[in-house]
Amino acid sequence: MSKVSNTLIGFLNLLTLLASIPIIGGGLWMTKSTTTCESFLQRPLMVVGFVILLVSLAGFIGACYHVAWALWVYLVVMLFLIAALLAVTIFGFVVVGPGGGVEVPGRAYKEYHLQNYSPWLRKRIENSNYWMSVKSCILGSKTCSKIVMWTPVDYLTGNLSPIQSGCCKPPSACNYQAPTMTQDPDCYKWNNDPNLLCYECDSCKAGVLEDVRRHWHKLSVLNIVMVMLLIGIYFVGCCAFQNAKRADGYHPHGESRMYKTQPKWNFYR
Repeated sequence: MSKVSNTLIGFLNLLTLLASIPIIGGGLWMTKSTTTCESFLQRPLMVVGFVILLVSLAGFIGACYHVAWALWVYLVVMLFLIAALLAVTIFGFVVVGPGGGVEVPGRAYKEYHLQNYSPWLRKRIENSNYWMSVKSCILGSKTCSKIVMWTPVDYLTGNLSPIQSGCCKPPSACNYQAPTMTQDPDCYKWNNDPNLLCYECDSCKAGVLEDVRRHWHKLSVLNIVMVMLLIGIYFVGCCAFQNAKRADGYHPHGESRMYKTQPKWNFYR
């Protein structure tokens, strides 16, 4: 039984080593995605994924070779790793929790409003320098070119992604014959130029945040599973650490444990 926990921790660390690959891959996909165009929440996830990869490798080696100090370091780092992954997951839920689209009567798509998202997200996305890079990403993705040939009937029946809904068309409520004061300011930011469209609209920024929100919620499920798995592995690792310590202090049969060269058999003599 003394080797069971060591074998188990080695096997489980092999699993977490393999499981870290989808986390890293998911972060890379969200960072490089031509539709997401937003990476500030994905970078911490990628860092955690790489740390899980390295820690799992260290734990696998430490458990297999019964190296007590390596397992001790492994357990300390694992504890901080669990806390970090929990923090990233909770922060993601708090930041990207608010949001969602508003139904448009008679349309299959939804529209998005910037004020519905968290202040932290709004402050970041409204930064002019930051928005410039996001807008360049959207232009490079050619997201709007996919619906440029749509007819009015297509807009009534077709669905749109959040970015298409917010960036590629003016808000559905726009009435250009109505007085300016009663219109959504986005109505007058719209331009037919393919390089302008509604890229400076608040609805476009909201569409980007909604896209991030949807992708992050999908990855949060994987984060929660990883936290539960790491907690289980941590407790098994504690058992493996105790076994490694006993192995270090083990003395073969017949070997003297006496450490004094000249023991005093008669203390009072």
